[in-house]
Amino acid sequence: MAEGKVETLSRLAQWRIDNFAASTYKRSDPFKIGIWNWHLSIEKNRYLYIRLFPEPSRLSKEQLPPPFARFMLRVTTTGTNRRPHISPVYERLLRTSDDFVWPIDSCLQGRFIIDVEFLDLKIYTPNGGEGKSIWPNDMILQSLATQSTLRCLSRMLDESIHADVTINTADGSVQAHKAILSATSPVFHSMFLHDLREKESSIIDIEDMSTESCSALLSYLYGTIKQEDFWKHRLALLGAANKYDIVDLKNACEESLLEDINSGNVLERLQEAWLYQLNKLKKGCLMYLFDFGKIYDVREEINNFFRQADRDLMLEMFQEVLTVWKPA
Repeated sequence: MAEGKVETLSRLAQWRIDNFAASTYKRSDPFKIGIWNWHLSIEKNRYLYIRLFPEPSRLSKEQLPPPFARFMLRVTTTGTNRRPHISPVYERLLRTSDDFVWPIDSCLQGRFIIDVEFLDLKIYTPNGGEGKSIWPNDMILQSLATQSTLRCLSRMLDESIHADVTINTADGSVQAHKAILSATSPVFHSMFLHDLREKESSIIDIEDMSTESCSALLSYLYGTIKQEDFWKHRLALLGAANKYDIVDLKNACEESLLEDINSGNVLERLQEAWLYQLNKLKKGCLMYLFDFGKIYDVREEINNFFRQADRDLMLEMFQEVLTVWKPA
């Protein structure tokens, strides 16, 4: 076994020291308990000093909140009948190697074993509130359950498992499930709740969407959509979200359309924002045109836009002009 390796099992960590001389310092390799990587270190001076501390994150985006740990340690000399040294139960907020040290008044040298038992690990809250224990690990359980559910939903959609409704599109048809549609859209729910044609025939006509766009819509509703499909079909998805009152999809489309406004699409985006009452997108387009002066980049297109634009939208645009160009 490598000198610095720490064996772990459940909430236990064990470091075997094979050759430790006086006035020596050793630090273990990192080991993982809970959601943190840890180190043990030993140093011999007058006492034997044992430290336990979390490994600092190298990248800011990976930084974890510091752990508040409840733990105890035991040091056992191998090959002798000497009683082990057992620490009290400590409760510490551990950030660096200076936050915890256990001094042992002993002449330990040679081979011995350091055991750490973590009785609890909590995520520290800076506001002084009681930290949340990571055990049982709800995050991992929720993640596994979510992944399993999404795999099942993906199979249901892709393989039409017990599908009970047909959606006719502009260029084909797809199969789906009434329960999923009803749970994600109040409009679909109303179709199947009342004595409407869709309830009797189990057929929905969505002739303003292509089969490809409708498949992207279903993938979103089933929780399995891929980013590239969402990006490709977001205008069609926006129309469907508005039509079928799928609020979270409508918000996601609006946020996405805000991300890549440019001179080639800003007037189209402004029209979409007005049509679907997307105030955030509308404000972003108006700022792009007037606050950032991009109106000059679309001089050739603006005349045609004004011929087709709603009168109230044109009034808002002129009000924006007056606001931007108002004398100081």
